[in-house]
Amino acid sequence: MLFAVSGLLGCPVEAGDGHVGSVKDFLFDDRSWKVRWMVVDTGHWLPGRQVLIHPSAIAPLDLAPARRVLPMMTTGDTPVVSVRLTKEQIEASPDARQDEPVTKQMETDVYDHYGWDPAWGTTYFGASDIASPLLEPLIFSENAARQAADRESHRSEGDPHLRSFVSVNGYHVHATDGDLGHVENFLADDVNWDIRYLVIATRDWWPGKHVQLAPFAVKDIDWSEHHINVDVTRDQVKSSPAWDPLALEDQVGERQLHRHFGWPGYGW
Repeated sequence: MLFAVSGLLGCPVEAGDGHVGSVKDFLFDDRSWKVRWMVVDTGHWLPGRQVLIHPSAIAPLDLAPARRVLPMMTTGDTPVVSVRLTKEQIEASPDARQDEPVTKQMETDVYDHYGWDPAWGTTYFGASDIASPLLEPLIFSENAARQAADRESHRSEGDPHLRSFVSVNGYHVHATDGDLGHVENFLADDVNWDIRYLVIATRDWWPGKHVQLAPFAVKDIDWSEHHINVDVTRDQVKSSPAWDPLALEDQVGERQLHRHFGWPGYGW
């Protein structure tokens, strides 16, 4: 089932034995477009801590059709994100300070603590390169001193392929023949936890319209300039099937959209 990522920000997070905080952000891999972590703000329970929850530990979301009203899941009925963990497990997880960069070493420590599989899930984007990013050797040198230095570097530098939804939301999007607009949301799959579509607001170019583009269209991302280049034209976007945000599960509409742009399907 597809859901709007922004609709979960700020939602309460419940462990099996009680409240643990609220959703602060989601971190995704910029090669596989998979959500790798949910970042939880634990408030006064674990002050100053950054808690990472892997998607495989998140229970199926309650995304009833009644919640799907504009503007995409922002209703008074706030969904609860349940995780298959206990408060004791979360409290004993590897310590990471709030707002510290998430390093590969930090991710490895969290995977080891919970016994989670770094290769969990499948991806439709760059599967051969990113099936298991943490299974790549972190240390390549055989020299013991160099190994120690590299290990310390991995502890202090953030994973360069891990991106924040909150940070990327709002990036400008450029077609091959001009600006399209800016990213207003991501649509993700709550089973596989991959980002299926970028929701683009075109109000500066095509007032009142929103379009959805799959990551298949993304040519490259300029992280320093905060913009995304896509391999489509404005005319292609204008002539694409109309998008209805109230019909996130319309597979017929998805197939039409993918045929229009020449994208592969998502397993259908």
